[in-house]
Amino acid sequence: MKLLKRYLLSTLSNTFFPIFMTLFAITSVIFLVKIAALTSIITMSFSELLYLYSLTIPQILFYTLPITFFITAIINLSKLSKEYELIVITSFGLSPLKVMKIFIPISLLLSISLIIISFVLIPKAKYMENSFIDKKKQEAQFNIKPSEYGQKFGPWYIYVQDKNNNTYKDIILYQSEINKDTFIIAQQAKIKNNTNTLSLKLFDGSASTITNKINQVDFKTMSMNSYIKQSKQISSFKDLINYWKNAPAESVKKRRILQNIFISVLPFISVLFYISFGYFNPRYEKNKNTIYAILLVLVYMIATQKIALSRDYYLLAVVPIGWILISIFFYFRRIRPYY
Repeated sequence: MKLLKRYLLSTLSNTFFPIFMTLFAITSVIFLVKIAALTSIITMSFSELLYLYSLTIPQILFYTLPITFFITAIINLSKLSKEYELIVITSFGLSPLKVMKIFIPISLLLSISLIIISFVLIPKAKYMENSFIDKKKQEAQFNIKPSEYGQKFGPWYIYVQDKNNNTYKDIILYQSEINKDTFIIAQQAKIKNNTNTLSLKLFDGSASTITNKINQVDFKTMSMNSYIKQSKQISSFKDLINYWKNAPAESVKKRRILQNIFISVLPFISVLFYISFGYFNPRYEKNKNTIYAILLVLVYMIATQKIALSRDYYLLAVVPIGWILISIFFYFRRIRPYY
């Protein structure tokens, strides 16, 4: 039994890593495109892009590991069936259920790891990512460059003609709303960086509002504040508990709790599926198990994402039990009568 376990795990790893690396690369490209889109808002160096990418690795692992393991387990057993190795193993008295027991510890370990990734590592990485982006936005607003278009100060587009130390000259601010445009023109301005607020103080200018008519107000000084959003800090286990505990009843965070658990338990609650679709007789059946594996994992992912929208916690028991019952049905239909 030990030799069989070692052999099955060895063949499993040989199949697992090529599929995992392929899915990891594809998912990484998707996240890199999202990160690259941030460069239209903030300026980042190549090293900062890599830093943001490293913070997305927990999310990439969370979505690729369960899918890869599910598909790999079925493909690996199908390959052994095609080469008649599982038939030989069965002839020596090792039933499919005994083979299934080999997958239970590793699938349980993977499910526990996914729970840790989803409920601990991902929130922490998200906090670090949001803190980094908030800091870069603050730097972008604080370092307004002269003679450049498209810069923003809070909701305002800002243009400055010249800059001398911390004093800006010939400033124009513009904000567009429904049926209303606002222009502010000033001769000088200074920016002050507080803890959570950027303060722009304007001198000697005018503010014009254009609706169905034009209203103009002249001023000697005007102060404008831009609040810098601060991400909720996660620096201790207590912060982590509060992060999930304080989720409102109808919030997106509650839906994420359901989604995280559904995806995390997939490897463990699918052990009978590995046997049900991994075993087949190559003399009488065609190997369509790879297609079955992909379809099954797609059905599970799409269904659980839809189910999680209801945000009902009783589904934490209903969905896994339902999935296990379906796997039992397939086992008794496809495997039990023949092995």
